[in-house]
Amino acid sequence: MTATEPHTTTTDQPPTGGSILRQPRAVWAVAFACVIAFMGIGLVDPILKEIAAQLEATPSQVSLLFTSYMAIMGVAMLVTGVVSSRIGPKRTLLLGLALITVFAGLAGLSGSVGAVIGFRAGWGLGNALFVATALSTIVAASKGSVGQAIILFEAALGLGIATGPLIGGLLGEISWRGPFFGVSTLMTLGLVATAFLLPSTPPSGRRTTLADPLRALTHPALAFLAVVAICYNLGFFTLLAAGPFALPSLGIMEIGWVFFGWGLLLAFTSVVLAPWLQRRMGTVPALTTAIALFAADLLALALGAQHEAVVVVGIVVAGGFLGITNTLVTEAVMGSAPVERAVASAAYSFVRFTGGAIGPFVALSLGESHGVSAPFWFGGTAVVVGVVVLLAGSTTIRRALEGPGGHGAGQHGPADPAVRAEAELVGDAG
Repeated sequence: MTATEPHTTTTDQPPTGGSILRQPRAVWAVAFACVIAFMGIGLVDPILKEIAAQLEATPSQVSLLFTSYMAIMGVAMLVTGVVSSRIGPKRTLLLGLALITVFAGLAGLSGSVGAVIGFRAGWGLGNALFVATALSTIVAASKGSVGQAIILFEAALGLGIATGPLIGGLLGEISWRGPFFGVSTLMTLGLVATAFLLPSTPPSGRRTTLADPLRALTHPALAFLAVVAICYNLGFFTLLAAGPFALPSLGIMEIGWVFFGWGLLLAFTSVVLAPWLQRRMGTVPALTTAIALFAADLLALALGAQHEAVVVVGIVVAGGFLGITNTLVTEAVMGSAPVERAVASAAYSFVRFTGGAIGPFVALSLGESHGVSAPFWFGGTAVVVGVVVLLAGSTTIRRALEGPGGHGAGQHGPADPAVRAEAELVGDAG
């Protein structure tokens, strides 16, 4: 989920005083669109089983709804900076919103699982373009301090992640097509509001190229973190895809409530607990602990997959570990290479999403042939490998964060709040 560096489209700095709620209508329009965009992460979880039943698809086929979405999003992260630096943030934002609107609607009209998978890929492209510019747009358009703008963004992000499964459950009880039509309708409102209320934002700064993120991966610390991200995202996406199929007696709405709890805890730990742990422990130790606990949670799910109560608790608890991991690993990325933060984010997001996207398909294919525990064994093992890679590269990563090329995301947290917001944007968009 790549973020561009927050950059203003005017030379004037916003005033620092005033209530956080006294914002221009443009800010509220983009914030509303952020909520809907981040709903897409968990929106389909409650309806996975229903889609499989209605479209006569296997669990592994349905898992491709995640794979296509994440894989295209990952590849698109290489081009979002290229697009935004040439057409400007507002046009990039509107293009992303338009693509989400169209492809979500087409997914709802689909008559086969293959069509839904294909349209989810288009949705992923739109989401990449949108989230790449959402933060910088809110910062540029808001009144008050940058910190207040970031709080608004964080609130929109958390609300979207938490409510996505709940909305998916509510609309999914009417029809599996309901969540797709709901997103398309809400995104249409967000598109119109953004088009009319957001001032023009011409391109600014250096024009990036497709090669910039790939060159960034030659820096050892960033390369280590990218591999770690692949491993823990294999576990992350496996949890999202396999969780509903490990809850056979739960209906659409019940699964929605389970993943609502997951999203709520993820949002809370990402925004509140991760920065606190970072200050107390340092980035690398806190990150290592969080990923190790996530691996233990997945392995516990594998051992207790026959008991639905264990699965429910394991899914919700995993949200807490993922919130911490998402924030800390991406903050580390921001300071791990002597390149612009936007370029480092693009490189990391490309590797993270494209590498981790295979997780749901592999996991549910194993589940079809080896039972309900197999996906969690796969996910847990992948995350354990990530812990090993992180331990092996910890010295390299720590030196990069503390060295002259770092942006401050070292042992005592980021140097400014914009870095933390960038981290949360990229981390939680997955």
